[in-house]
Amino acid sequence: MKQMSLKNIAEACGGRYFGDAYELAREVAGVVTDSRQVEEGFLYIPMRGERVDGHSFIPEVFGKGALATLSEEELTDPAGPYILVESCPQALKDIAEFYRSTLEIKIVGIAGSVGKTSTKEMIAAVLGQRYNVLKTEGNFNNEIGLPLTLLRIRPEHEVAVVEMGISDFGEMHRLAKMARPDICVMTNIGECHLENLIDRDGVLAAKSEIFDYLDKDGVIILNGNDDKLSSIEEENGIIPIRYFVEDGTANHMNEEYFVKADSIVNHGLLGMEATLHFPDEDCTVTEPIPGAHNIYNACAAACVGDVLGLTHREICAGIASAKTLAGRANLIVSDGMIVIDDCYNANPVSMRASLDVLALAGGRKIAVLGDMGELGENERELHRQVGEYAAAKGIDLILCAGELSEELAKGAGEFCESGKEAADDQSHSGIKPCEIRHFADRDELLADLLKTTKKGDTVLVKASHFMDFPKIVAALRNR
Repeated sequence: MKQMSLKNIAEACGGRYFGDAYELAREVAGVVTDSRQVEEGFLYIPMRGERVDGHSFIPEVFGKGALATLSEEELTDPAGPYILVESCPQALKDIAEFYRSTLEIKIVGIAGSVGKTSTKEMIAAVLGQRYNVLKTEGNFNNEIGLPLTLLRIRPEHEVAVVEMGISDFGEMHRLAKMARPDICVMTNIGECHLENLIDRDGVLAAKSEIFDYLDKDGVIILNGNDDKLSSIEEENGIIPIRYFVEDGTANHMNEEYFVKADSIVNHGLLGMEATLHFPDEDCTVTEPIPGAHNIYNACAAACVGDVLGLTHREICAGIASAKTLAGRANLIVSDGMIVIDDCYNANPVSMRASLDVLALAGGRKIAVLGDMGELGENERELHRQVGEYAAAKGIDLILCAGELSEELAKGAGEFCESGKEAADDQSHSGIKPCEIRHFADRDELLADLLKTTKKGDTVLVKASHFMDFPKIVAALRNR
């Protein structure tokens, strides 16, 4: 890794080097925190977890050929060089920040309440039409994952697309300090992490910390449909680029947009079609991912692609090639059923978007829903509102588990009983009542679900990560 000598690494993290002086000039081949991923010439950074202390694997990593390790404690007779630091997590961030400062690569940073991962995938698919792209893998979007993503950048990479996830004030500032993105993309401001951020204004303030380290020549790309993002007129002297989707929602800016999408055609679970209007050209795009919300992702990707010099033909080809990931609106065909695996995480906005996708399906529609975390003092009311929305969408069967999801079940039940129309969707008046079942835990729900489902069903599985709903998806796939 360029300029990643042990000397520079020790200076970057304020560590004290122990080892032969001649090793100081050697550059590491990679940086990892998982001892199983150590290869010849790597730097190992041990992390202390609730159950496992990574320091216990230091002898093992030297046996695998590690060049050096960090350590929070002095080592007795180590098999190789080490750098003594006060905190390995902080050292990881310091090292990543130093490495980023040595790179000339363009970095696209993605923030927002909902849709970061799918937007990241869409942007990477578009930029991949011309560039060698590195992107965030899995859930590596926090103060451990982001630096590890940055440290994966190699000379062959021309653009990096990184996801930046937070749950409290100050986190985005620290992420931006490491990544220093050249292009900042903000997807939306929703009701998430309210336990710490209080309300949507707090969410906006916390997410906006992404601009703290944006260069004066940087680019800001914002969702023009979002009322909170529409309040951002300028950051660091930079006027944002905006995209807008003509989907019946309010136009908060009442002005021209860099990219605008209209003429939206919904092909159900087969995907979406829309016309994208650029300043100098219009083009029709087809994306294979269902759900109107994915048109927003396509618009964001189109903006990034245009900024980085792609032709509109390349942009449209990239959008058409985008794919979903496991746990994020991933469609699985199993035993004559369609399973919508969207169980990586959940908040009220993403729950509604996933229910919109389920409503597109033919046959019986089953929603398997669990608790949403970190919603603050209004968590029960927010669950109740999602239940009402599910019933309003005409879902046939709602199965939910968890203490908070009892409110979700109540909301759905009250809506069905009253027969009233959903406040935000007048098109669903007169829908037939849905069946609702609530269970104390996931395993009770799963037992009932396996007895209930049959060929022709479409099953949505969605909850916050702590509910461990991937086990439900696995059981449906292997039944």
